[in-house]
Amino acid sequence: MKSIFSKKEKTKEKEMESKLPEEQMEDNAIETENQTEVVEQQTEETNFEQLYNEEKDKYLRLYADFDNFRKRSLKERMDLLKSAGSDVITSLLPVLDDFERAITNIKDQEQLSGIILIYNKFKSLLEQKGLKEMNSINEVFNADLHDAITKIKVEEVEKDGKVVDVLEKGYYLNDKIIRHAKVVVGEK
Repeated sequence: MKSIFSKKEKTKEKEMESKLPEEQMEDNAIETENQTEVVEQQTEETNFEQLYNEEKDKYLRLYADFDNFRKRSLKERMDLLKSAGSDVITSLLPVLDDFERAITNIKDQEQLSGIILIYNKFKSLLEQKGLKEMNSINEVFNADLHDAITKIKVEEVEKDGKVVDVLEKGYYLNDKIIRHAKVVVGEK
């Protein structure tokens, strides 16, 4: 390939030598114009490539932002559906507490069995909606789960810092706390 290229160069040089200086100048000017056009065309192509890459990048970022927005909106909607009834269920929790108090205080066996039946239906209905009772007795006090009403002296070392008594039960709704447990904490 080099030999062909060099032959072309040699013939070009011979042509240049045989031409008059004016003709040589014209050929040089034409060659310069051709080279300028090639350079301009190359810079134009690189400008188009840069512009294309910038627009492509903008499009990909916009698409990713939209996809993130769509996923976030879907997640928020699902969370909203899960906790939509939380206000109603929270307002029913005192009724559940009253049922439990009634069960512990009624002495008449017939009345007790009727109230227990109603209590069990009511509690199972709430559990179907996602309500779950928080187990707090003998658990280590956790400020994220419990509200400490008071501390009480305990004799046993194992009960130090643990929940000794529950005054009001805590509840979860779909693994989200809707009411903290009001507890008494043991202290040595």
